[in-house]
Amino acid sequence: MSNVTVKEYRFGKDQEKGDEDDRPRELVVLIPEVLDPQYGMYVWPCAVVLAQYIWFHRRLIFGKRILEIGAGVSLPGIVAAKCGAEVVLSDNADFSECLDNCRRSCQMNNLSGIRVIGLTWGHVSPCLLSLAPVDFILGADVLFEPEDFEGVVSTVHYLMESNTHAQFWTTYQVRSANWSIEGLLYKWEMESTHVPLQSFEANKEQLAESSLPGMHTIQMMVIRKKIKD
Repeated sequence: MSNVTVKEYRFGKDQEKGDEDDRPRELVVLIPEVLDPQYGMYVWPCAVVLAQYIWFHRRLIFGKRILEIGAGVSLPGIVAAKCGAEVVLSDNADFSECLDNCRRSCQMNNLSGIRVIGLTWGHVSPCLLSLAPVDFILGADVLFEPEDFEGVVSTVHYLMESNTHAQFWTTYQVRSANWSIEGLLYKWEMESTHVPLQSFEANKEQLAESSLPGMHTIQMMVIRKKIKD
């Protein structure tokens, strides 16, 4: 495609103390961006922040099953796969261009065997039903349009039914003072924990050698199934 550009992201300059394992101490990821505003195939700041969280906690995800929803360019999922997780990438089943870009990202980073599936939020599809239980769900900027919120939350709820200890890691940009999913989390019996960006060294205007305009509006949450008393 003539309108594809490739961006390089580097993780690992600031290391966790006491990290003595043999997993990579620096990670370089190449991401193909498609310059078409109609599709989610551009690396927005939320994806870089979520990728940094994954890199920072790479020992936690090693060997785990991970699903990225609304993957688009797949930066978080690619980082997870490079850190030893078993990853499935997904995007809206109607957006074949996004699914093709997920595959392109895998090829560009020499990752074979990663499954790419069409998964439309709020829809129970054969692809959703065929998924093995996952340990972590990733979503960068999937809480963007309020009309999509319940679809996202209901899909995450469904995935957590097969593994009640699963976690949903999500980053989002605050675009409205009225933004809230607390009511939906209560309805679907889930709870959220806010994660300060400084706790995983993401409170910077530049991250992974990429400048992040609007960084101050990015938030991160970990969402879990509510444990009943």
